[in-house]
Amino acid sequence: MKGLRRLLSYARRACDDYAMIQDGDKIAVGVSAGKDSLSLLCTLAELRRFYPKKFELVALTIDMKYDDIGGAPSDFSQIRELCERLGVEYFVEPSNIAKIVFDIRKESNPCSLCAKLRRGMVNDTAKKLGCNKVALGHHFDDAVETFMLNLFYEGRLGCFAPVTYLDRTDITVIRPLVYAPEKDIRYFANNSFLPVIISSCPADKHTEREEMKQMLASLERENRGLKHRIFGAMQRAHLDGYRESSLKNYDDE
Repeated sequence: MKGLRRLLSYARRACDDYAMIQDGDKIAVGVSAGKDSLSLLCTLAELRRFYPKKFELVALTIDMKYDDIGGAPSDFSQIRELCERLGVEYFVEPSNIAKIVFDIRKESNPCSLCAKLRRGMVNDTAKKLGCNKVALGHHFDDAVETFMLNLFYEGRLGCFAPVTYLDRTDITVIRPLVYAPEKDIRYFANNSFLPVIISSCPADKHTEREEMKQMLASLERENRGLKHRIFGAMQRAHLDGYRESSLKNYDDE
């Protein structure tokens, strides 16, 4: 798979830096069917072959059931085929999240509630499957965007952590692609012909996060390396568990 070697380099460094994986772990990869989660699934499936800490892997999708609110029904058959090729057991958990968010609650800013409900279902289902960890596909750009969103809209310094232990469910959430720039994930996904499913969410591409993504892209064009400097500041400040790494900046090539 073209581009996988680079993602493996990022993931291995993150797993080493933050002790994300231990011997005997059973990890559920949260597969939303987007490029990030599918790339993470392929990366961890390959990492499993040679990483010194031995771990099991399953894939888990929460079916948002957008067809309940007028969208097209989701077809996960190609993702199931990918999982079979990777040797990863695949589970799909149906939900009524779309109906709750858009029909019952009629949220004007639906992303926050949707994410909370979806994460809760992923963690609870992973626990039922005997997993002790959940891997999410958040990447380098997601971390920088989240930091800036918290700064702009909440007036605070904060981000999701590379590793988070959830005592309510006794699940540890890990983000092995936290060092991987989105462009490298996109390159891998496009060249590996991953079965990405376009989101049927009515709010897709119309969110504060999308606005922040576009703003940072514009600033990056004028100030090359800006996002890496922001991420570096998060590491040097040890913000939310981040710490400095000797990770090579491939953007300098």
